[in-house]
Amino acid sequence: MSVVVGVDESDTSLAVLKRAAEQARMRGEDLQVVHVAQVPLLWADMPVNPRTVMEGQRAAVWSVIEPVMATLDVASQKVDLEGYPPDELVRFASETSASVLVVGTRGRGEIASLVLGSTSHRAIHEAACDVLVVKTPT
Repeated sequence: MSVVVGVDESDTSLAVLKRAAEQARMRGEDLQVVHVAQVPLLWADMPVNPRTVMEGQRAAVWSVIEPVMATLDVASQKVDLEGYPPDELVRFASETSASVLVVGTRGRGEIASLVLGSTSHRAIHEAACDVLVVKTPT
């Protein structure tokens, strides 16, 4: 079993990552740090290569997250997925028999959450494992 945590480019991801590491240490489990790349809706009709957009997302996220992962005193692995983040996080947590899925209360912002839906809300309702939603400052 492992602890699965979803991270993105938001400022809250570091707090969520640290809380997930605490859970992994407490449970004696590995930490799976998951980023789900998705082409932004506003760019879907523009003449850009979706692969380039997703690679840029990944680079931005991991440039912030990997240095913090290196300081955690728990075994951790970086996982890149593609698709709709709430669904992919829930799927991955299920497929890996995660003991808990850790997500934040905020990601891309309130307006984007209205359009894209809330990752934490969907995870709570769809995940087979426990879900820890980390409250972060607004």
